[in-house]
Amino acid sequence: MRALIQRVTRGSVTIDGTVKAQIGPGLVILLGIGPGDDETKAESLAQKIAQLRIFEDDQGKMNLSVLDTGGSALVVSQFTLYADTRKGNRPSYINAAPPAIASPLVDYFAEALSAKGIPTQTGEFGAYMQVEILNDGPVTIWLDF
Repeated sequence: MRALIQRVTRGSVTIDGTVKAQIGPGLVILLGIGPGDDETKAESLAQKIAQLRIFEDDQGKMNLSVLDTGGSALVVSQFTLYADTRKGNRPSYINAAPPAIASPLVDYFAEALSAKGIPTQTGEFGAYMQVEILNDGPVTIWLDF
């Protein structure tokens, strides 16, 4: 399971010209699912992200989590995080989990974040999406679980 986390001022997902999800301050989480991933990994990753201290306190130090700040999360499935570019010029996505495994795990992960008290919205699995991310800082964190 891979997550690219961006601290944002705002984020949104648009599908076919319609805004499906949008958040104010918080986290946009681009989430990739691998073939060996399961609910245990999803739960662990959600816990890590919920407590990750990447928001500034009143002294300008990154001491606060998204829970501490009352921020939201926008989860966007992104199989391209498993791109293999070692051979040739066209990435291979053979290491990404198939949709039958990945789709329910993305939903499970989003529900796990929400259960921790983080208002969470999602994109649409398998849809062509335009994702708007206004990175704040910029702060971008890569997590491999």
